[in-house]
Amino acid sequence: MRIILCISALFLGFSSFCQQKELTLEAAILETRTTFAPKTIRALQWLPEREAYSFLEEDGETMIVQDMGDNPTPQRIVKSDVERVFEQKFNRFPAVQWQNDSEFLFRYLQTYYVYNRSTEKGERVFTIPEGAENLDYRNASKAAAYTMDGNVYVKKGAEPSVKVTKFSPEQEIRAGEAIARYEFGIRKGLFWGPEGKQLAFYQKDESKVADYPLLDITTTPGSLRTVKYPMTGQPSESAKVGVYNLDTEKLIYLNVEGPADQYLTNLGWGPDGKYIYLALVHRDQNHIWLNKYDATTGALVKTLFEETHDKYVEPEHAVWFLPTNKNEFLWFSERDGYNHIYRYTADGELLGQVTKGKWVVESILGMTASGDNIVVDGYDPSGLNKYAFSVSLKNGKAKKLSDQSGQHRYKLHSKGILLIDQYNSLKTPNVIDIINTRGKNVKNLIAALNPMKEYKIGSTELVEIQANDGTILQARLIKPSFFDPQNTYPVLVYVYGGPHAQMVKNDRMGGARMWMYEMAERGYLVFTLDNRGSAHRGFEFENAIHRNLGTLEIEDQLAGVDYLKSLNYVDPDRMAVHGWSYGGFMTTSLMLKKPDVFQVGVAGGPVTDWKWYEAMYGERYMDRPEENPKGYKESSLLDKTANLQGDLLLIHGTVDDVVLMQHNLALVKSFVDAGKQVDFFPYPMHPHNVRGKDRVHLMTKVLDYIEDKMGKGNTIGKK
Repeated sequence: MRIILCISALFLGFSSFCQQKELTLEAAILETRTTFAPKTIRALQWLPEREAYSFLEEDGETMIVQDMGDNPTPQRIVKSDVERVFEQKFNRFPAVQWQNDSEFLFRYLQTYYVYNRSTEKGERVFTIPEGAENLDYRNASKAAAYTMDGNVYVKKGAEPSVKVTKFSPEQEIRAGEAIARYEFGIRKGLFWGPEGKQLAFYQKDESKVADYPLLDITTTPGSLRTVKYPMTGQPSESAKVGVYNLDTEKLIYLNVEGPADQYLTNLGWGPDGKYIYLALVHRDQNHIWLNKYDATTGALVKTLFEETHDKYVEPEHAVWFLPTNKNEFLWFSERDGYNHIYRYTADGELLGQVTKGKWVVESILGMTASGDNIVVDGYDPSGLNKYAFSVSLKNGKAKKLSDQSGQHRYKLHSKGILLIDQYNSLKTPNVIDIINTRGKNVKNLIAALNPMKEYKIGSTELVEIQANDGTILQARLIKPSFFDPQNTYPVLVYVYGGPHAQMVKNDRMGGARMWMYEMAERGYLVFTLDNRGSAHRGFEFENAIHRNLGTLEIEDQLAGVDYLKSLNYVDPDRMAVHGWSYGGFMTTSLMLKKPDVFQVGVAGGPVTDWKWYEAMYGERYMDRPEENPKGYKESSLLDKTANLQGDLLLIHGTVDDVVLMQHNLALVKSFVDAGKQVDFFPYPMHPHNVRGKDRVHLMTKVLDYIEDKMGKGNTIGKK
């Protein structure tokens, strides 16, 4: 019998007798961030130099600047006063970026403005053309970089924009954009040097990448829009790094050697602007070279170190130079089984491991004022809670900066003394404190009340379940407000199950989505389990699924099913499963590989054969098809459709450019060939996710289908 531990219960005391209002599905979808969001402080941020913070008042018309100290008088900056300076109406108080303690930058339409709170004056800095994307502004040089039509532009003040690259569409080369389909932590393609006089950028040649057609039904006749999509084992993009000097107006490229389809990841500047650091990853994704390049000539200076792993390596952070010692940097690595930080000299000498232990470091927040410690955030061994830690650079001793369990988000002030600490948990809707780097609470800014206290809503339990090999798995069970253990209830299992995701956590709703509580009020239990392969539990926990996607994950999900069946109040003959993307793959895999477990399944945007997924992600976890034919065959669902016993609804956005619709259409054809009836619903002109008001339609479709096929839930006690 698997060990089962209940480790937390009751979602904010939602079972109060004074609850009156019914939670509707429409409200659960559209009002999550409004009606049902705990009170918070909008646009809260530190000023760059002095210990002061700014935020927007609830009406959104006034920004407050508040100094720390003994009740200093706050400064009020009213939107109408800013409008008067620029003779321009804004539809709301703009989102600002503090450039120094007096000036903030903001954008309205295509124009960027700087307002000085001390002089109450401002200036229009520059205007960018319609269609400009990926804008990155550098205050040090008062210059902006942006992209248009696949080219890089630089603009400085009132001067005309400089077109840095000059590629035509026919060349199929794009510059200044994120590459590698946002894998390896890549989120942008423009990188200013430390003084804003140099601009590095990614560039990708997609001429060998296949064009994939997406049907646009908004034109008459319908037309095709193509996207570049490198499938596993197919030709991929070729990347370069360009460097443009604003003073000399010279463009050079780094002299990166190696295969054309290797990955250029984690681009970072050295603190003096002389060098660029780049992590090269072989297409097999089992080898990293961290290289140092001359930013003026592009020449390779040195390979600082290499890392290998028999499964894969996955760098996701650039070098982080110590502000107190510009000859040393920190580097993230999973080499000891957990994501930790290592200290190197600028020439690649390993000085030691900084963070250690069976926990995962998420990011570096900065340094303490003394320069002796770094401040990081990361997950505890369970993966349920996220905290900040002050870690000694000398001996690696780590001090947790909060005793309050939950999911914390931090902003460290540049002086390294104070942090904004915002957190929530199953028992805490939203708290914002200012704390110091010794862990002392300095000031409470808000402690929100439960916004759901007037609604009928059920309870949440977090449980630990033991997998077949003894691995502890985290799970969540939502019960209706009228739950009675003497009755039996059907179950909806919500699944994701893939890497880089965590569904179960100690936050305000236990990681759940509001629609799950509406489903529970229909008389269902709603269950979710994070199987092996999920995030924040260590490298081995995540890479256990390598080359065999859909195998261990199913074993772990079935451990969750066994747990459910051990509960006297679960109806084992009425179980449904639903998931999207990787969760769609898992849903369909469970319905076809374990056809006697679930009576109903709803799979959104599912991968059905990994040979059709993109190379960067797919080859990391499955290798290339010719290298792993057995794994690809076993994970494919196209030859397993004859196994279907229950009811299955397949859903897909018709212009999905993440999981291409080919996956679902090929699966439907296989069902037809097998003589199996299946339901299919497309969402025209929606990409990988269905958002906005149409999401109400989607979730109505999903939940009503489950009820129609499996029957209403237990309604005893429900009015």
